[in-house]
Amino acid sequence: MSAWIGEGELRIRAEWCKGCGICVALCPRQVLALDERGKVQLVAEEACTACRICEVHCPDFVLSVVRGGGNLASS
Repeated sequence: MSAWIGEGELRIRAEWCKGCGICVALCPRQVLALDERGKVQLVAEEACTACRICEVHCPDFVLSVVRGGGNLASS
């Protein structure tokens, strides 16, 4: 799953997510949440500032932020 965010694109590989919740807990804008399966999901796309805290702290490389020029069609 990919979504356009403030400064680029947020890519989420939910199939890799083990539901640890680190990204949810650390997000300063409450952009992420765990779904009913315990997988990370984007819940406030418009609030994301592409700060990359989620990306840096995810132990399983589930999240990645591509600043500017991202191409959703290739995801």
